[in-house]
Amino acid sequence: MPVLSMFYGIIIRMQSEKGGKHHLPHIHVICGDDESVFSLEGEQIEGTISSSKKKLVEAWIEIHKEELMANWKLLEEGEQFFKIEPLK
Repeated sequence: MPVLSMFYGIIIRMQSEKGGKHHLPHIHVICGDDESVFSLEGEQIEGTISSSKKKLVEAWIEIHKEELMANWKLLEEGEQFFKIEPLK
């Protein structure tokens, strides 16, 4: 699964899932042993993550919403994604 960004011990990944389980644009968030799925609207769909890391992910999604949607469309069309800046 392609890595879009990494910051503060958080890894953000995205993959094309035509006909997949979540049925909406989303990212996978890995932080240590925790893994969560967030919609591109910032809603946590499943998984566990600490509240402090969740706030960081939600802020990052809000800042990069347009880039995330562009990447989702690229992956759905079988194209190469692009990296997105981490939180600083």
